[in-house]
Amino acid sequence: MTHGGQTSLDRLVTSVARQALERFLAEGRLPAPDPRRLPPAPGLPEQAGVFVSLHDREGHLRGCVGTFLPTRPSLWEEIAVNAVAAATQDPRFPPVRPEELADLRIKVDILTPPEPVTSPDELDPKRYGVLVTDGERRGLLLPDIPGVESVAQQLAIARQKAGIEPDAPVEIFRFAVRRFEET
Repeated sequence: MTHGGQTSLDRLVTSVARQALERFLAEGRLPAPDPRRLPPAPGLPEQAGVFVSLHDREGHLRGCVGTFLPTRPSLWEEIAVNAVAAATQDPRFPPVRPEELADLRIKVDILTPPEPVTSPDELDPKRYGVLVTDGERRGLLLPDIPGVESVAQQLAIARQKAGIEPDAPVEIFRFAVRRFEET
């Protein structure tokens, strides 16, 4: 999941997000990643769900949007689309302005496919993200979120995000992430 220091893979993954943001904020359009310039990365899937989080210099969240299953033909496109969405479509924040971009730090979480769990004992908020569903309602919480120390907290937040009552029956899924961060 999280690892210290920025590796060449961290730089590659986060540069896809940053370049998409730069291009979108400058030109108003999303670039199509060129697969010839973005080779397959060892250990990364060709497609995956991806969350992109933007944080200001103080570490405060500035935007976070993602997909828990792949929606694009390539991992690189998933990252680019979700980076732009994090900057422009997170309803909790106004759209990112071009002058803010230099001060933002990007995190990219690449998700494993969600797997059903039969008991909260199979969860660990530091290791696994959680997805709860009740019909069409879905709430997701990434793993290793500061301040989320227990499975009960993690499930309560995911339920709240989905607008699911605390005692309503839900299906629970867990997933792991590979987190890539700018330093």
